[in-house]
Formats: sequence, structure tokens, C-alpha cells
Amino acid sequence: MSRLKTFVCVAFMLCAVSSVAFASEVATAGYVDWAKVIFVAASLVAAGLCMGLGAIGAGAGMGNATSGATEAVGRNPNAQGKIMLTLMVGLAMTESIAIYALVVTLIILYANPFKAIILG
Repeated sequence: MSRLKTFVCVAFMLCAVSSVAFASEVATAGYVDWAKVIFVAASLVAAGLCMGLGAIGAGAGMGNATSGATEAVGRNPNAQGKIMLTLMVGLAMTESIAIYALVVTLIILYANPFKAIILG
């Protein structure tokens, strides 16, 4: 465990130091277009919220469906086949919500329709 802690600390320090070293080249430019910075930051926050809320919703739905299916099988073991079939279809539909959230997140990050307008 001690080696893992040391490795994580060293990796964190390398990341922290390298970002400062790379930022020094940009800092000499002098002019910063804050509209671009705010647009990129807002896009990152929107993408994070979209994926986070989509994953939370899908996870809660899957947990609720699995709980209901296990309770139903516990009450009526003879209906297990129909319950499991319905559960699998429901879980596939629930998982599609997370996939849609991923698609929207990727559109926000890489194919943002407002990028050409704001970034010029």
C-alpha cells in the first residue's frame, strides 16, 4: 500500500509541475480572449453535468428495475423466464439513456454548433 501511495503522489506531482511548465509559454502572449475561455469552460461544465446526470439517472433506473425483478422472482419463482426477459428489455432501454447522454456530451465537446459563432 505504501508503494501505491508513493506512486500516486509522484504521478500527481508530475502532472502538477508539467501543467505549470506548459502554461509558461502561453503566459508570455499577454492577451487572453476571455470569451473563448468562458465558452470552453462552460462547454466542459455542461458536458460533465450532462454525462453525470445521465449516468445517475440510468444507474438509479437500473437499480430500481433489478430490485423489482428480484422481488418478483422471490414471490413467484415460476414466472422467472418472463420476468427476466422483461427485465433485460427494460435494462437495455434504461442503458440507452446513458448512451444518449454520452452522445450529447461528445457533441458538446467536439461538434458544438456554437463553436464557429463564438470562437470565430
